[in-house]
Amino acid sequence: MQRFLRTAVLVLAACAYLASLNSIQAATLPPGFTETTITGIASPTAMEIAPDGRIFVCEQGGRLRVIKNGALLPASFVTLNVDSSGERGLLGIAFDPSFGVLNSFIYVYYTVPSIPRHNRVSRFTANGDVAVPGSETVILALDNLSSATNHNGGAIHFGPDGKLYVAVGENANTQNSKTLSNRLGKMLRINSDGSIPSDNPFFNVATGANRSIWALGLRNPFTFAFQRGTGRMFVNDVGASTWEEINDGIAGSNYGWPDSEGPTSNPAFRSPIFAYQHGGTSTTGCAIAGGAFYNPLNVQFPSSFIGKYFFADLCSGWIRTFDPATGTAASFASGIVQPVDLKVGADGSLYYLSINFGNGFLSRVRFTVPATPAPLIVTETNSDLAIALDSVTMMRDPFPLTTLFNLSTDGRTRLMLFVMNLDLLAGENSSAVTARAEDAALNVFPLTVQFVGKVPNFDWLTQVVVRLPDNTPTAQPIFVSVSLRGQTSNKARVRMQ
Repeated sequence: MQRFLRTAVLVLAACAYLASLNSIQAATLPPGFTETTITGIASPTAMEIAPDGRIFVCEQGGRLRVIKNGALLPASFVTLNVDSSGERGLLGIAFDPSFGVLNSFIYVYYTVPSIPRHNRVSRFTANGDVAVPGSETVILALDNLSSATNHNGGAIHFGPDGKLYVAVGENANTQNSKTLSNRLGKMLRINSDGSIPSDNPFFNVATGANRSIWALGLRNPFTFAFQRGTGRMFVNDVGASTWEEINDGIAGSNYGWPDSEGPTSNPAFRSPIFAYQHGGTSTTGCAIAGGAFYNPLNVQFPSSFIGKYFFADLCSGWIRTFDPATGTAASFASGIVQPVDLKVGADGSLYYLSINFGNGFLSRVRFTVPATPAPLIVTETNSDLAIALDSVTMMRDPFPLTTLFNLSTDGRTRLMLFVMNLDLLAGENSSAVTARAEDAALNVFPLTVQFVGKVPNFDWLTQVVVRLPDNTPTAQPIFVSVSLRGQTSNKARVRMQ
C-alpha cells in the first residue's frame, strides 16, 4: 500500500501541519446517523472486536491497545518490539474462534526488527486485558523482506472453517505475486497452530511452507473480511496506479497481479467483482483500506444495509457500500481523514479506524430512529375508512378480491394507500416498509409492499401499493396498517366484496 504509512511519517515531520491535528473533524454521515470518537491512538493500523465487546487496536509502533466500556485503557495488552519503518509494524489481529470459551488466544501479525527482517504471526494468551508474560508462540514466520518497506499486507482473520487466513503483500517485488515458490503477494491458509491443512489448493503442487498458499496474484491485500452467515470472503487489494479492487475470495484463485490490474477478461485470472479508479472524487481514490459486511447479530441500521459490504479509501477519505446482489456501490460517509480499517459490531454499529497522520482515533457510527410521528394512513373525514384506490382501475372501494386487469398476470388486487409521515431515508427502499391487514376476528394477513413513493407535487404524502394475499376475507371490511422503523400507523378500514 504505497503512500500509506510512509505518507503518515512524512507528514508527521511537518510541525506546522501537526498543529492542525489537535481537533478531529467529524465525518459527513447520512441523516439519522451519528458518531462518537475515541482519540489517543498512535498510528493505528488494524482492529478487531472481541466476543465480549472489547476492541483491540494495533498501533504501528508495536502496542496493542484495548478499548473497554468506551474508554481507551492506559495499559497496553502487549507491547512488541517491531520494525515500524515505512509500512511495517504491528499490522493485524485476530481472536481464536474459541476465545473466551476454550482458550484465551489472540493472534497478531507484525514485522520482526532483527536481521533478517520478516513478518510473522504470533499467538498470545490473554489474562484479562493484558497478555500473560512470556506467552508468545510464533506460529508463522514469513519470507525474508528486501530493503523495500512497503506492501506488507497484514490482515489476519479466522474463516468459518476454523482456519487462519493471512494476507501477505508482495514486498514491492511484482514477481513474488506470480510464483508458488514464496508466500509473498498471497493469501495463506493455516491451522491455528501454524500447521498447513492438507486440503489447501496448492498442497500437492507447492512444497514446504509454500503449501500454505490459498490464492495468489495479489499486490497488497491490506484488508479482507468474511460475511457472517454465508462465509463469503472479500479481499481488498491495493492497486498501483489505476485500479483498487474488491475480489471474491475463492480457493486457488489467481488475481492477476502484476499482469492484470482492475477488471480483466483473461480467463487465467479472477477478475475483481468491483473496482474503482484512482482520483480524488467521491467515487475514486488511491488505496482501498477496510472492509466489513453488514450482517450483525443485532441489526441497527435500516434493513436496506443488510448484506452490504462497507469499504473505505485512505486518500479520498470516504466510506461506501457495495451491494453483492447488484454489483453496484453507493456513497455512505465522507470527510474522514485516512481511514484504515472497518468493523461491524454485534450491536449493529459500524466502527472505522483513522490513522489521521499519526494522531489516530476510532469512531463508532450508530443509527438512531428519527423522532418523527408514526405513519398515518389518510382516511375519510371523521371516519376510519381509508382513502384507497384499486391500483389498476383507480376505483374506490368496495374492492373485488380479484380483478381482470392488474399489475401482473396473477389476478390479485393491489391497493394504493395514501400515508403521511412515511419518509424513506437515504439507502432505504420499499423493503423498509411492511403492511398487514386484520379482519373482525383479529386474524392477521401480511400484505406485500410493492411500491413506496411520493405523490407527485405533494412531498408530505406517500403512496404505498400493497398486494392482497389469496386468503384475504371477502364480504367484510379489513383493517390495514403500515410500519416503518418500528413505528406503526393507524388501522384504516378497507371494504372488500
